[in-house]
Formats: sequence, C-alpha cells, structure tokens
Amino acid sequence: MSAVKVIFCISLVIIFYSYFGYGILVFFLVGCKKLFFKRKLLSEDSFQPLVALIIPAYNEEDFISAKIKNTLELDYPRQKLSVIFVTDGSTDGTPGIIRKFPFFTLLHMPERKGKLAAMNRAMEIVTEPVVVFCDANNLLNKECIKEIAKHYADPSVGGVAGEKKIYVQDNNTLSSSEGLYWQYESLLKKLDSELYSVVGAAGELLSIRTSLYEAIPENTIIEDFVLSLHVCLKGYIIRYEPNAYATETSSLSVKDEQERKVRISAGAFQAMAMLKPLFNVFRYPMLSFQFISHRVLRWTLSPVCLILVFLSNSLLVIYSESIWFRLLFFLQITFYVLAIAGWNLAAGRTKNRLLQIPYYFVFMNLAVFMGLFRIITKKQSVVWQKVNRQKMA
Repeated sequence: MSAVKVIFCISLVIIFYSYFGYGILVFFLVGCKKLFFKRKLLSEDSFQPLVALIIPAYNEEDFISAKIKNTLELDYPRQKLSVIFVTDGSTDGTPGIIRKFPFFTLLHMPERKGKLAAMNRAMEIVTEPVVVFCDANNLLNKECIKEIAKHYADPSVGGVAGEKKIYVQDNNTLSSSEGLYWQYESLLKKLDSELYSVVGAAGELLSIRTSLYEAIPENTIIEDFVLSLHVCLKGYIIRYEPNAYATETSSLSVKDEQERKVRISAGAFQAMAMLKPLFNVFRYPMLSFQFISHRVLRWTLSPVCLILVFLSNSLLVIYSESIWFRLLFFLQITFYVLAIAGWNLAAGRTKNRLLQIPYYFVFMNLAVFMGLFRIITKKQSVVWQKVNRQKMA
C-alpha cells in the first residue's frame, strides 16, 4: 500500500498548493521583496494620456442605456477619452440607442464573428497610446480610467488589469459563491502584481498599450487571457489596479453559469497550447512560476488529483487501520455531500453561506473536465452564447 500512500500524499499536496499554498508562498515572497527591495512604483496620479475605451456589445438593448450613462459619468477629461462601441451582429435596438450619442463612435455590421473579431476591428481605428476594453453588461466606477492610466507613467508596464466585482443578490447562492471566488482571485492578482506581474487579466476590464496589441487568431476562446500574457511575453508586465473595477451580476441560473465556466475551461486548454513559451522556466523564470502555479495546476493536475485523493483514500480506509485516513475520508464525503446540497440550493436560487464554498469548488472542477471534452471533440464555439444574468437592484 506504500504506492497508494504516495499517490494520496502527492495529490493532496498538489491540491493544497494550487488553491492555498501558492497564495501563502507569494504572500511571503512579496513580504521579503518589500523588506529587502525598496522600489517605488512609478505610477503618477497626474499622468493622463489619450485613452480609447472599446466596448463590444451584442444585443444589449435592455442594459445599454445604463452602460451609456455610466460611460458618460467616467471621471476622465472628455477630450482625452475616445469611446468606441462595436455592435456586430446585434439584431435588437442596441445600435440605434448608441447612435443617439454623438460623443461615441459606433462600429456595426450585420455579421457576428465574436468578441475578439469586434476588438480587432475596433483596434484598426485606434490612434490613442492606451486602450481599455470592457464589457457592455458591466458598470465601471467613475475613477476607473484615471486609476488605470496612471500606471502607464512606468515604461515597464504594458497593461493594467482592473478588478472584477460580482453584484451579490440577497438569498442567492450562485451570485454569492461567484463573489467569494472573485474576492479570492483579486487577492491573488494583487499579490502576483506586487511580486512581478498579473498572469492573465479578465476581459471585463483590461487595458494595454496600443503599440503592444496583437491581433491573435479569431478562434481564440478566452482572448483576454491570451492577449494579456502576450504582452508579458514581449517583456512587459501587467499591473493590477483594485481601484478600477467593473461590476456585473452573476448568471441567472446554474445552467447558464455552467455554460460560462465550461467555455472558460475549454479556452484554458486552448490557451496553454497557444502560450507554450511560458512553460520555459529558464527563459521566463518568474512569469513561468506564476503561470504554472496560479493557472496551469488548477486547469490540469488539481481536478485529477481530487479524484486520485478520493480513490486512494478509499483504498487506504479498507487496507489501513490508521484513524487519520478514516477521518480524511469522512471529511471528503461530508464535503461532497455539502457540495451537492449547495448545488440544489443554487438551482433554486437560495443562499446558504455554509454550502456555497464546497458547491462552487466542485462546480469549477467539474467544468474543467467538461471543457477538456469540448476541446477534444472540437465542440466549443468561439462565439459566446449570451446567458441570462441577474438584474441589478
């Protein structure tokens, strides 16, 4: 049974490191960096370059007026901010509503090719040195552009990742679970940025230098992640700015959220193939360490290790008399029972703090296997199928 014990221990260590150990290690490394290297960030609050804000919008008639109002309220000099809406493929009243506002540039064509194609098309007319991408279904804080722009005073900064916030509905497990996940992810992004660079920015709020934009293949599924890491591969860093944030609601149903997570997981496998140079730890020592620890392990080994831990633990319960293996197996069973209960509550849009963590954890890992299946069978479309979302109060 020694081999089974080894499998159990290694799998347990990988799971712990992927979700907790890496964060603890980076926290320690950042502390050491601040102690021994007193380097001041070169961001300047007064630095306000010309900025282009690009907003792809597909059939957002119900929300676009709120988005327009939010955009007009951004606290950035009007003469320095260019706003471009891309409504390719929209069949509702979205383009017509945007046309009423002469301050905006509207790009529209009947054919829908996906978000990345819309971004590529908009970038063809951008002349500003800094570009910010955000989604049409979220709201930005007023200081957002100003907080992002200040980082470009540092020539080593190639991009800035804003924070994604989930508007948490009362008595809703789905929105609360996703909100907790993004709070933890935001903490890791902050630590990654302080250590070296953010490894993959969320497309809800992403900025890069226009000169570094690369028209990546239009079949890219998670274009924001690939685009931001391409900036890093060119020798620049991505900063994290928590005072620039985009707020959106969670998916309306478990089915809608599952579709979103599976798509992201499928895109993760595609992205790893597209970003093969990042596995070269000799060429990109710090970036590779962050990429593998923060991203790759969660997308590859960790979900498999969850299965291995359960199976090896069950064998150890049968063939070993150690009370510790029995206790760990009991805890695993309890955790998955709570996850199933949380799933049922989420399906009924009911909130329970005790159940939301195990539910969302299992939910994410199941999505990895489903995403892998879609990539293997080539059934994942690059065109995002819009899901129903909660309404903001």
